[in-house]
Amino acid sequence: MFAFWGLTGLAAAGAALLILSFARRAELARDADVADDGPARELAELDRLKARGLLDEAGFEQARAEVVRRALAAGPEAGPGVAGTTARRWVPLGAAATVLAAVGLYLTLGQPGMADQPMTRRVAQWAAAPETLDAPRVAAVMTEAVRRNPGDPQALALLGAARFEAGDPVGAASAFRRLLVLRPDDAQAWARLGESLVRAAEGRIDGDAEAAFREALRLDPNQLGARYFLGEAARERGDAAGVREMWGPLIAALDPADPRRADLVARLPGGAS
Repeated sequence: MFAFWGLTGLAAAGAALLILSFARRAELARDADVADDGPARELAELDRLKARGLLDEAGFEQARAEVVRRALAAGPEAGPGVAGTTARRWVPLGAAATVLAAVGLYLTLGQPGMADQPMTRRVAQWAAAPETLDAPRVAAVMTEAVRRNPGDPQALALLGAARFEAGDPVGAASAFRRLLVLRPDDAQAWARLGESLVRAAEGRIDGDAEAAFREALRLDPNQLGARYFLGEAARERGDAAGVREMWGPLIAALDPADPRRADLVARLPGGAS
C-alpha cells in the first residue's frame, strides 16, 4: 500500500514538473514576442528613421530619451515573467491537493484494508455456478480441475474446448495434446487439435494440423470437420481429386437447405457434377 501511494506521489510530482516545463517554454516564447515589440524595437526604428534623414539629431535624442524613460517607468515588476512566476507557484500546490483529494476519496469510499481475493477462491466461486460463466472463466475453472486431477480426460477435453472458445488456440492445442497422451485413439480430440493449430496459425493449415486431421479421419471417417480442413488443404495445393475425395462425403452429409452445402458445391474444382 505504501509503495503504491509513493509511486502515486512521484507520478503527481512528475506531472507537475512537466506542466512547469511546458509553461516555462511558453513563457519564454511570449517574452521573446514582447521583447520584439518593446523598447528594443522602438530604438531600432528610431535608428532607421535617423539613417534615412527623416529624424534630425535633436529629435532623435528626444525620442530616444522618451523610449528609455517609459521602459524604466514600467520596471521589471511589470514584465511578463511576474504572472508566470505566480502561476508556477500554484502548479505543485494543485498537484499535491489532487493527490490528497484522491487519498481522501479512497479512504472514504474504498476498502484499503481489504486483502485481494486469491485466484483459487474466485475460481471456486465460479465453479459453483458454471452455467453463468463465459469461456475465459470456464477455462480458469477447468485449469484448476486439471491441476487437481491431471489424469482426467474429460477435464482436459473441456479445458481444450474452453480455451479454444476463449480465443487461446495455443492453450487449447496444449490441452488436446495432453488428452491424446491419455487417449491416443480419440478421433474427436485429434480433430479439435487440428482446429486449434489452424486458428493458432491464423487460418493456415500447416503440416502438423493436416497430420492431426488425417489421424482423426483414419480413426473415424465421419469426422466431417477434419474432412473440411483436409479439403481446404488439398484445394490450396491445387489437388482437385483430393478436394472431391474430402468434400464429397461432407456435401452428402449436409442438408440440401444448409447454405454451407451450396458453398462447398460452388467451390468444388470444376463445379458440381
